[in-house]
Amino acid sequence: MAGQAAGRNGLRRILSLTREKQIKNLTYEEAVKKLEEIVEQMEDSEIPLEESLAYFQEGIALSRYCREKLAEIENRVEYLLKEERQQSGGGPEQDSSEE
Repeated sequence: MAGQAAGRNGLRRILSLTREKQIKNLTYEEAVKKLEEIVEQMEDSEIPLEESLAYFQEGIALSRYCREKLAEIENRVEYLLKEERQQSGGGPEQDSSEE
């Protein structure tokens, strides 16, 4: 029995890594759409517990990916705005309360 559990855990790890690679190939919009589909599937049907758990795990991975993508975009926007302020002679930082 211990061998079966170890085998299942190894398979889950491989499937998890494969799923993460697939998720990283998605655009942000595709990931959000897939996340919405998972939520609908879990809300609208009576699915077995194991399948529900698999959907939940995929949803968590998609949610994490979306948060990371948003943070990445936010950092890029902040960098571009800072660069623009510096090029326009505004200095490195301008506090909006000084205006």
